[in-house]
Amino acid sequence: MQTEKVIKFIVEWLSNYAEKAKMNGFVIGISGGIDSAVTSALCAKTGLDLLCVEMPIHQEVSQVGRAYSHIEWLKKNFSSVNKIEVNLTPVFDSLTTALPKVQNEESRFMPLANTRARLRMATLYYFAGLHKYLVAGTGNKVEDFGVGFYTKYGDGGVDLSPIADLMKSEVYEIAKHLGINDEIINAAPTDGLWGDDRTDEDQLGATYDELEWAMKMTESGKTNADFSGRKQVVFNIYNRLHKANQHKMVPIPICEIPSEWKKSVI
Repeated sequence: MQTEKVIKFIVEWLSNYAEKAKMNGFVIGISGGIDSAVTSALCAKTGLDLLCVEMPIHQEVSQVGRAYSHIEWLKKNFSSVNKIEVNLTPVFDSLTTALPKVQNEESRFMPLANTRARLRMATLYYFAGLHKYLVAGTGNKVEDFGVGFYTKYGDGGVDLSPIADLMKSEVYEIAKHLGINDEIINAAPTDGLWGDDRTDEDQLGATYDELEWAMKMTESGKTNADFSGRKQVVFNIYNRLHKANQHKMVPIPICEIPSEWKKSVI
């Protein structure tokens, strides 16, 4: 990858989009992960306003620490960066208490994890509306268009996606070129929605390198029968998730009424 050219292209794309939209800058949630670190650094390089929002919800301590360290690195290197913390833990707890009880508590673990992401999305759009900012998405290509590893109307609810055409490995290349903190680059990827240290690999059953390989194999027309062993397992994981999460990747279905049924009779 021609990393320097890619970085320049994305920064110019962000600047041009904000200018045409007549917006003042960007707002982004900082998680302590590689994707939000790279996206925020690219936004900061535009020279436009960048508001970094830390939104802990029963967050694992190391994630919070990495997020704060990255924000301080941004502030040190870019004068247009500001930060704010919004502790969403009491909001999340109040909503959880208000929701009806369920017989099997484990049955709502995933819906509540997604609720965390949606509370954060609503918070980001509050600041976006307050300051005329764009909400910058942090999804990469394998997450957004491969396995659909994001929350619908949560971290998937954004105004623009600067790194969505980059594989995870390419995001790491850019991170190293930008000088992102080693603690972020070396940390195991996690979505931070569970309040513990479970990783993306724990949830997906495969590493991002493996999923990138499976995505490329699928796009090249390979089938399950072309592989065996671990490669076949990963290929199947990728395609199962890709199929199951199509509802996130395609436009919302619209019930289109036959036009002749809608003609008014005068």
